[in-house]
Amino acid sequence: MNFVFLSPYFPNNFYNFCVRMKEAGINVLAIGDLAYDELRTELKDALTEYYRVDNMEDYSQMQKACGYFTYKYGKIDRIESNNEYWLETDARLRKDFNVKGLKIDDIQAMKYKSKMKEVFNEAGLNTARGKVVDNLEEAEEFIGEVGYPVVVKPDNGVGAADTYKINNQGELVDFFENKLDLDYIMEEYVNGKIYTFDGLTDQNGNIVFSSSMVFNDGIMETVNNGLDMFYYIPRELPADIVEVGRKTVEAFGLKERFFHFEYFKMDDGRIVALEVNVRPPGGLTLDMFNYANDIDIYREYARVVQHNIFDADIKRKYNCFYIGRKNFIDYKYSVDELINNFGEYVIRHEEISPILAPAIGDYGIILRTENIEKGKKIVEYAIEHS
Repeated sequence: MNFVFLSPYFPNNFYNFCVRMKEAGINVLAIGDLAYDELRTELKDALTEYYRVDNMEDYSQMQKACGYFTYKYGKIDRIESNNEYWLETDARLRKDFNVKGLKIDDIQAMKYKSKMKEVFNEAGLNTARGKVVDNLEEAEEFIGEVGYPVVVKPDNGVGAADTYKINNQGELVDFFENKLDLDYIMEEYVNGKIYTFDGLTDQNGNIVFSSSMVFNDGIMETVNNGLDMFYYIPRELPADIVEVGRKTVEAFGLKERFFHFEYFKMDDGRIVALEVNVRPPGGLTLDMFNYANDIDIYREYARVVQHNIFDADIKRKYNCFYIGRKNFIDYKYSVDELINNFGEYVIRHEEISPILAPAIGDYGIILRTENIEKGKKIVEYAIEHS
């Protein structure tokens, strides 16, 4: 099997996919714009060949790379980055080289938030009222229906980039005077707790692994207000989130893919579908899957791709917490003090890439506990300000 992996060095933990695929007997071919000598040793050892391009945004260079691989190694069986940023590039290359997986015509509802909303509604799921707005007048008309505050974000955007909460007419006018030249969707503001449904489907679309995250604050607030943040994977997945998550997988017809769905859970128990991402959750969450369950999700992905088998024993042994601390916040306790006091629960801690830092913090700490209240107390200690 020839697997072409785009940009396997970012995020930093993605090299594990290549390592495990090589171990599974897959021929791993990679394309990227990083110099070969800058790749980590484990990644170099896992690759059959690396094709460096000057600019991954130049589609002709990506085509040339895949053409070279086809000439040298035969038909390409998979093209994947597992990265939302390259979703469209992956899909275009699959179409051009007749490779299994999502094609460019398949991904519109997975890229545009307005189209996601249509699929959610057709599946019978609740959504926030929303509308693509081109000008101030259309926005005012929509706000006349739903009232302030509203949330506005690019209809085709990655994560919480360029996402704002607008509270009044002055902020609305300011937004339109300074916004980027993009299509934006405006939605009624939903005040609920954020839950996710995350996992992996096999080649037949069956969910072979699932998980969920609970957030303390929205990513929009974390990015725009410079907050520290935490989220956690509970040992027991919320049954109502699992139910809507399964409906979402079916509605979008996902096969042999990671997924990351976001929902609001309201005080009255109602669940409002927010967003679909057909890629793994960000940051160090893939590793948190492993820590929470004592598995190797990278190995299992390789086995799904190669043999359509997922045989890890999912026992959900731990609650797993992620804490993202910001450099400019004065915390009461240092990381060393945290480790001295709770080292048996801290499984990993490291500096975060500057690209990811606005959303998940400059310094990441992962801890796991059998008791969820114990974990929450350690989180309170870790993010207490001076």
